[in-house]
Order: sequence, then structure tokens, then C-alpha cells
Amino acid sequence: MSEALQQQSAAAAPILTAEEVSKRFVKALDLAGRIAQRLGADIREETVHAVDGVSLAIAPGEVVGLVGESGCGKSTFGRMVAGILPPSAGNLTFDGRPIWQDGKPVSRETALAVQMIFQDPFASLDPRMRVLDIIGEAPKVHGMIAPKEMDDYVADVMLRVGLDADFRRRYPHQFSGGQRQRIGIARALAVKPRFLVCDEAIAALDVSIQAQVINLFMDLREDLDLTYLFISHDLSVVEHISDRIVIMYLGRVVEVAPTD
Repeated sequence: MSEALQQQSAAAAPILTAEEVSKRFVKALDLAGRIAQRLGADIREETVHAVDGVSLAIAPGEVVGLVGESGCGKSTFGRMVAGILPPSAGNLTFDGRPIWQDGKPVSRETALAVQMIFQDPFASLDPRMRVLDIIGEAPKVHGMIAPKEMDDYVADVMLRVGLDADFRRRYPHQFSGGQRQRIGIARALAVKPRFLVCDEAIAALDVSIQAQVINLFMDLREDLDLTYLFISHDLSVVEHISDRIVIMYLGRVVEVAPTD
């Protein structure tokens, strides 16, 4: 373990640990490139290092803000933490257990414990599904609730995030942008996670609505003992909600500092 990682972990046993995590994407040649290659040109596929050797430890109950300009790799890192995108190298562990093994998520328990909230509340919800089904689908599939209990269960989750439970049979297009993001938050909370990856979760919202959603995140942290990786390009937002800020640049962590 690196010295920086040891220092971060000293205060409390981490709930999430990343050690030298990297993600590479191979950019395939286009048609012109393939033709030129066949004609003898020295043209090769390009390897993009989206995340390059990131080490990080997050303690239980902590809010870590991950900041960087667009394309720096912060969202890619978040997707690896959330079990959506496998790393090319390095180790990711949650509560001492590996998240990935041989390019596949290791356990159902970890997959449920770590949930992701996405940037775009319009694109992240299936427009053909009622809110009742959007929020209740995962708990039902994983056997967390009986079908006959889903209606009441979803109503309780909606109330927790500030939504009118009477609207649970409506469709996403019948809600505002802020309400849709609350639906996304409710969907994540429905499987009783311990860790939330919030990927630019307020970036698409109006400024007045952003403050409301930030306050919701802070209340949920206290009420449910949640841990957050809060990804944003806006340093002022991250400073407001985070205990510690991690700055990424060109796929690497370049600075870590407390917000105090």
C-alpha cells in the first residue's frame, strides 16, 4: 500500500479502498486508418489512459469530493467503484472484499451496497416505466420485498426523498428535472445501500434546485449513515458537501486535502 493511502486510512478502517487503479480504452482505427495500415503505413490503435494509477481510501460515513475538468477520468473511476465498469489494473475493495475479479463483479452484496446516481435525470429513467416500477424493480428482483409489499415500500422511499407518494403511478415525463433526480436517488436508496457514487448528480439542475438536492444528500447521510463519493467539476459545490477533496487531472490524483 502506498504511503499516501496509509495516511488516508490511519484515522479509520476504510470502507472503500482503491490501490493503483487504472482504466485503459483502446481507440480502434477508423476505415481510413485501416486502409492506410494495410497499405503499409505505421498506424496503430491508440490507447487512452482514462484513469492512471489512482489510490484512495474512504472511511465509513465520509463524503469525499472528486473534482476535475471534463475528461479527467473522474466519472470513469466512479463507474469502476460502482461495479459498472471493470478496471484494467489495480484493486478496488469495499468493506475489505474485492469489487472486481477477472473483469466481473464479485458479489451481489457489494453490488447492492454501492449504488450510483447519474448526472442526467432525463436520460437515466426509463420513460416507459411508472415511478413505482422504476424504484421497486431492483428490490423486487433481488428478493428484498414481496410483490404485494412493493406499493407501500416504494411510497416510503419516495417520502424519504421528498416526493409525493401519490405520484408513484406516474411516468418520468410528468415530473420536473429536480423531481426526476429525486426519483433517481430513491431508486438507489431502494436497495438499502451503504455507499453512493454521485456522478455530477446536480449538474443538470437549476441553481435553486441544486441547493435542495444537496441538502437532501446531507440529510440522508445523517439519517442512513451513508458514505459518498461525490463527483463534480464545480469546486464550490464539492466544498460545501465534502469532508475531503480529491483533485484529478489527466487520469491521476494530483491533490488531496480536507475542506476544513
